[in-house]
Amino acid sequence: MNLKQQAISGMIWSYSQQFSTQLISFLVSVCLARILIPEEFGLIGMLSIFIGVGSALFEGGLTSSLIRSKSLDHEDYSTVFYFNLGSSLIIYFSLYLLAPSIADFFHQTKLIAIARLYGLTFIISAFGAVQNTILTREMKFKKQTLIAFPALVISSIVGLVSALKGFGVWSLVYSALANAIVTSLFLWLRSDWYPRLTFDRKKFYYHFNYGYKLTFSAVLDIIFSNIYQLVIGRYYSSATVGYYTRANTLLMLPVGNVSGALNKVVFPLFSKMQNDIDQFRAAYKKIMLMVLFIISPIIVFMAVAGRPLIILLFTEKWLPVVPIFQVICFTGILYPIHLYNLLVLQVKGRSDLFLKLEIIKKLLQGAILLISFYYGFFALLWGQVLFSTIALLINTHYAGRMLKYNMLSQLKDLFPILLFSLFMGITISLILYFSINYSSLIQLTFGGIGGILAYLTIAWFFKFQSINDITNIIYKR
Repeated sequence: MNLKQQAISGMIWSYSQQFSTQLISFLVSVCLARILIPEEFGLIGMLSIFIGVGSALFEGGLTSSLIRSKSLDHEDYSTVFYFNLGSSLIIYFSLYLLAPSIADFFHQTKLIAIARLYGLTFIISAFGAVQNTILTREMKFKKQTLIAFPALVISSIVGLVSALKGFGVWSLVYSALANAIVTSLFLWLRSDWYPRLTFDRKKFYYHFNYGYKLTFSAVLDIIFSNIYQLVIGRYYSSATVGYYTRANTLLMLPVGNVSGALNKVVFPLFSKMQNDIDQFRAAYKKIMLMVLFIISPIIVFMAVAGRPLIILLFTEKWLPVVPIFQVICFTGILYPIHLYNLLVLQVKGRSDLFLKLEIIKKLLQGAILLISFYYGFFALLWGQVLFSTIALLINTHYAGRMLKYNMLSQLKDLFPILLFSLFMGITISLILYFSINYSSLIQLTFGGIGGILAYLTIAWFFKFQSINDITNIIYKR
């Protein structure tokens, strides 16, 4: 199988996994949102920064080093496995000891027990991290799909049954634990690789030297990505955290589906063509435009039709989510562009530059956060949009230099998609205005059909290349 066939096959199975798992996750989250109250989602949201940091630390960025390395042996994998496992144990016990302080910070005593039980997912996930990395490196996404899907089904059943039995926030914890246990178990049962009792210091230093910078960058990104939950949880109510968390979860449904699934294929694919700058640039441009072409209209539709969408999915008790969601949708459109610019730095081995840029951006984000905080909750959200825009310009500048595809050229190529999406948004707004007296389902149906037709029509009229690229992937495998 050549590189192109691998990429197409990888996309198909990666998307199969992503869409199937996300569809189930979304349906389960809708059911849970109807059963549970916003405050209970808010409690998990308060812990998101600690859970995210813990997950980034136990992997140590070494798994990324495994994916991009050209030649590996059993000692490489075993060394990273034991490092991950040891790190996860240290991180869990650190969280266990810090749990009372976390609870005091948020004035929520329930967080002590929640943090200590949820933290076990670090240790459980560490057992399968290397096996999953090997599947990604070898682009065996079909096998990953056959592991992730049953794990999600089982964990979803656990969460729903627990919620119906009245366990409240604990149903979310039990579901996360069940997913980690089943995923790691299946990775071991279906893997051709098992760790040996060996730890090579030279190989560890090699992978650590590349990975620690990415780890530190990931930790910074997680802290500042979740710092809004931290600030909101400290100075506002747990219900407000729940609303913000729900808005983020809804936004990441399309963004995570398209960008996340493709990222699993793109990283190993880009790594194989990193020395051919022309091929690298052409692939990067095609993928970035195609992803934005898919994501942009979805986010525009969800933002414009936010009110009927929230009512239909989560009932009117979640209506405070609507204005929050509509603001942060601006960051969602920019997310895939951020992602692929940063991937360029990783593939080219510039983890040092990656780290420097993350430090600069987080200092900038901290300054914007401090200023916007004094102007209220929604100023915090608009500050998030401002930071995302500035960070995009920084990422695009440095990645563009490596690809010989500068920032202005990238923005010029992306501009038509944003213009098409604006036209689509106006169309949907008009449809919703004239159907305001109808049910949420009817508004969404006619708004969605009208918006998509408007978007595709104008894209077809201007002969936008991404339409042909997507068609070729579907019909010419």
